[in-house]
Amino acid sequence: MNNKNRNRNPAHGWRLAPGLLAAAVLAACAPIPKLPDAAKPLQAEALGLRESQAQTAQQLAGDWWTAYRDPQLDALMERALAQHPSLAQAQARLARAAAAIENAQAAELPTASLSADATRQRYTEHGLVPPPVAGHIYTNANLQAGLSYDVDFFGRHAAALRSALGTQKAAAAEAAAARLNLSAAIARGYLGLARVLEQRRLLDEQLRRSEQSLVLVRQRVEAGLDNAPSLRSAETPLPELRRQGLALDAQAELLRHQLAALSAQPQEALAGLSPRLPAALALRSDAQLGVDLLGRRPELVAARWRVEAASQDVAVARTQFYPNVSLTAFAGFSSLGLDNLLNAGSRQFGLGPSLRLPIFDSGRLGAQLKGAAADRDAAVAAYNGALLEALRDAADQLSGLQSLQRQQREQGQALAHVQASRDLAQQRYDAGLSNYLAVLNAEQALLSQRRALLDLQGQDLEAQVGLIRALGGGWSETAQP
Repeated sequence: MNNKNRNRNPAHGWRLAPGLLAAAVLAACAPIPKLPDAAKPLQAEALGLRESQAQTAQQLAGDWWTAYRDPQLDALMERALAQHPSLAQAQARLARAAAAIENAQAAELPTASLSADATRQRYTEHGLVPPPVAGHIYTNANLQAGLSYDVDFFGRHAAALRSALGTQKAAAAEAAAARLNLSAAIARGYLGLARVLEQRRLLDEQLRRSEQSLVLVRQRVEAGLDNAPSLRSAETPLPELRRQGLALDAQAELLRHQLAALSAQPQEALAGLSPRLPAALALRSDAQLGVDLLGRRPELVAARWRVEAASQDVAVARTQFYPNVSLTAFAGFSSLGLDNLLNAGSRQFGLGPSLRLPIFDSGRLGAQLKGAAADRDAAVAAYNGALLEALRDAADQLSGLQSLQRQQREQGQALAHVQASRDLAQQRYDAGLSNYLAVLNAEQALLSQRRALLDLQGQDLEAQVGLIRALGGGWSETAQP
């Protein structure tokens, strides 16, 4: 029996101690509730998106509006992107997310502290402190430095950092989305104002032709060459044309107000803004939507990063069920009386680990985990909704632009026919075969067709802006820092 005890290796038990301790610690963990299956993001391929070689978005730049070569539009954009409140809010959210990253990074570092205090007090004669201190007044002084460090055995800090990084990237993409939506709104308002003003100029010319026709008809009635119904027919279009002019003026005023609000300046500042309708951009309207749309629509990228951040929050909530181990060290001086504070005998120091076991906290931790899982599923649902909306929006913008281009071709042919009729009326008048009233009527029809074509051209320009916005406006996730 004694020989067996002498041959036993005493270090053997020490080697088993860490394993036994780890087993005991893990056994003390709070039970983790079983969660339902997590929601799944929609896959692009399942929605018909494929890899495509040519994309309209690849032809765009971040400042795509400069392709119009309009200094007034450039100035409006510059002012709006610098001063609009929506962008300021987006930047504030981005700064808040960056601060959360710094906070998560700080959790991985040791925490240092320095404390100093001095208390002047009389010690009671009937307390725990014995004489000669009891019954006298002394100064109790402490000067101490401390250092603590949480050991991240279970990846809690890493998951929190990944969550903060996902939130920061989502905020950056949301800021890009706000910038894109603002620039698209300004471009649409500016082009809409140009279309309204061009319509007003054509309407004024049409109104002058109608007034000339009325003067000729009156002369013919006075000369006995025409009758009263013809005079009434010549008078009928004038009130309607003047009403259309008032409506166009009101529309132009509202668009100027909109542009002033978007560019953060007084309404009076744009009272004289009179843009001209530019040429259409060279965009491909026959391109097919591809999977690169997922990386070009900033709101889609933001929604995806929100899913990533929410998933990491679930990981953080799961690690709360495991023990928390921290190391603490301190060193300093403590004395009764300031004159003895820095003496060698007043030194104090210590070092030790601490362990927190969430044994009786499973109810609260389980609720937190279930709440984080629900937030993750909500983020996935939001991403799926954003993806479906983005696909619908981009497809609608492509279809609308294609339809407007076809309508312009048909309207161009109609305009050519009316132009030929007007030329024929002019030739008959020059040859003495008809009066000038026939020429004015033909010009009225020609102006109506020109107004219809102008309206389609303006809609085409606005549809191009809608397509640019739907395709991300030249923004790309891979181009962001």
